[in-house]
Amino acid sequence: QVQLIESGGGLVQAGGSLRLSCAASGRTFSWYVMGWFRQGPGKEREFVSAISERGLRTYYGDSVKGRFTISRDNARNTVYLQMNTLKPEDTAVYYCAASSGVVAPKGTDEYRYWGQGTQVTVSS
Repeated sequence: QVQLIESGGGLVQAGGSLRLSCAASGRTFSWYVMGWFRQGPGKEREFVSAISERGLRTYYGDSVKGRFTISRDNARNTVYLQMNTLKPEDTAVYYCAASSGVVAPKGTDEYRYWGQGTQVTVSS
């Protein structure tokens, strides 16, 4: 079992930045691919970013490429999402997810463990 707790969400003006954190407990953190997803009002859950077990490979959704950066610190059991140049359309609840044996890191169904989410609101 893996427990995931997100933090760092909040209200920010367009063009601003936020850094989300996701702290994991339970099984060995370095076993897991870590992902970030988001769900805006009235929208389906959307892939944002993912990072491989040792951080050697990263993946990004088209809408956040060049603005968001994912990283992980396996010594601290934490994954981060640095979000720059935020836009109102980035407003959503952001979820951290984890799983082992991930084949397609962008797929929602690939992830077994999910956090409760943290709200990000970008004002125009």
